[in-house]
Amino acid sequence: MTDCLFLSSSDVQGLAEPAAYVDAVTEGYRQRGEGAPAEPRTKLINESPPGMFTDYAAVLPEAGYMGGYMYSAGFGERDAWFMTPLFDADSGEPLALLDGASMNPFKTGAAGAVGVDHLARADAETVGIIGSGPQARGQLRSTATVRELSAVEVYSPTPANRETFADEMTAALDCEVTAVDSSADAVTGADIVITATNADEPVFDGDLLAPGTHVTAMGQYTPSKRELDTTTIARSRYVPDLRERVMQDAGSFMHAVEAGVVSEVDIHAELGEIVAGNAVGRQSETEVTVFDSGGTGIETVAAAGMLYERAKAEGLGSTISFAPANEALTGE
Repeated sequence: MTDCLFLSSSDVQGLAEPAAYVDAVTEGYRQRGEGAPAEPRTKLINESPPGMFTDYAAVLPEAGYMGGYMYSAGFGERDAWFMTPLFDADSGEPLALLDGASMNPFKTGAAGAVGVDHLARADAETVGIIGSGPQARGQLRSTATVRELSAVEVYSPTPANRETFADEMTAALDCEVTAVDSSADAVTGADIVITATNADEPVFDGDLLAPGTHVTAMGQYTPSKRELDTTTIARSRYVPDLRERVMQDAGSFMHAVEAGVVSEVDIHAELGEIVAGNAVGRQSETEVTVFDSGGTGIETVAAAGMLYERAKAEGLGSTISFAPANEALTGE
């Protein structure tokens, strides 16, 4: 038998600040850029009751961790449940099982921030954000750790939601966050544009992007999800989290391919290749860059490893035990 740490959502909540997630995820993507294995998500779709069961995995050998994410969404309860198993990449033994709900916006936001750090202009300071939910909060708080922000404008179709977001984020960040009446208002003139939505249709007109804008899109992880229009894709240096997932579930890029404005050769590089220095990122002050963040095991394992170390140091969590296969199968 081997002991394994169980971390509940309340154990995880508040255990690390956004900057710690960004540091861990940056290191995870560097390892990916140097060859660490990672696979795109797999999804099983259930029709009745409607729901999705999905998972993805990664191995970060230098960090000594491997694992991934498994979650269900929809089904009879119309909710989502996130589980993160973490294993020792040397021995293969289970180290921890995390309730992944509390870390979800922060590890996803950290991936977006890594994209900003390596693709946005160094002097980028204004943000237009479309979306006002937990993921939008995670993206903005993480982005604020890699750029000194001077102003943020947020649009959400529900006025009360964008006003609440603006009030909360103004209090959380050292800059003014203002609710605006349209996505065009949020995008126009922004140095960084963040989309954190469930949209099936583009949420802004790509012609509105000023030269030199960076776009982080994190809500397009099925062929039907399409936050960005073909103009944005065609104008941009396009960087995904994993190359292998682009033609599987990166809806905006897939639609642009179908429209004939780009092809797979227009996938510039994976984010990890840029972080590791094996590919260039931004090449001019005027080009538009896009980071397509559909979710991977890279940020999940990196964040889980960081949280595991912090939880052990603080004595958090409870212990559960697992039997190794040779013991369980033989009964010895």
